Amino acid sequence: MNIFNVIQEIEKVDPEVFDRLDARRSVFKHFAGFSKKLVATAVPLAFGSFLNKAYAQTGSNSAIVEVLNYALTLEYLEAEFYKQAATASAAVGAPAAAQGALALIRDHEVAHVAFLRQAITSLQGTPVMFTAASFDFTAGGAFADVFTNYGTMLAVAQAFEDTGVRAYKGQAGNLVANNTILQAALQIHSVEARHAAHIRRMRRDTPTIMASVKPWITGKDRGGLPAATQPIYDGEELTTQATVNIIMNAGGININADSASEAFDEPLTKTQVLAIVDPFIR
Repeated sequence: MNIFNVIQEIEKVDPEVFDRLDARRSVFKHFAGFSKKLVATAVPLAFGSFLNKAYAQTGSNSAIVEVLNYALTLEYLEAEFYKQAATASAAVGAPAAAQGALALIRDHEVAHVAFLRQAITSLQGTPVMFTAASFDFTAGGAFADVFTNYGTMLAVAQAFEDTGVRAYKGQAGNLVANNTILQAALQIHSVEARHAAHIRRMRRDTPTIMASVKPWITGKDRGGLPAATQPIYDGEELTTQATVNIIMNAGGININADSASEAFDEPLTKTQVLAIVDPFIR
């Protein structure tokens, strides 16, 4: 067996094989270092180890691509929503600051879409593709005036943002095989949380909508959203984390159930999230 010829043939089929490992020179040096007295049966074993190292991530990459396409679907949903919301914001009477915020969030979501598409492609995956025509932001008529009523617009925005925050949290564990992707996903997650808090602030600053809405979630309270959005908030009422009951007296400070639930945010499963957003996807 001429191991060098075999490697060169693999390189013809997969030009990036050495990128998966080390420099081309280092790989050849590794095999050249085997003793000339190495028994023939050891060569296939060593070569098998080489291939395992090169392609061990194929399975995990497939799982990661699936998670990223799931995240990309949600980012497309938000990006296309904010494109239309930013355009309609002036006509529905949104204050100038709110118009600017909606445009800025739109830009963030468009950037998330671009990043996720590139990340999926870099893992040899195929990104899902959506356009504005892929979505029905009225959810079959449940939010019929979404782009003609400022209150409805912000309600749908809050629903999307609160869902997105919990959705990213629910998938973090499935990205641990790739630290780079996991870090980027967590960076997106924190920005989505800031969006959620800001949209809630915008609703609070509009007295005719709901002046008492909080920047965070208390129990499983919907924050004034319609009953149909309850699945977004179910599960948020938990007061035990990692077997620790958060309802307690901590250094003289009484932490009640509301405060305990507000202090921790809960994940949503992929199945739960897809059920929530399904009415918005054609």
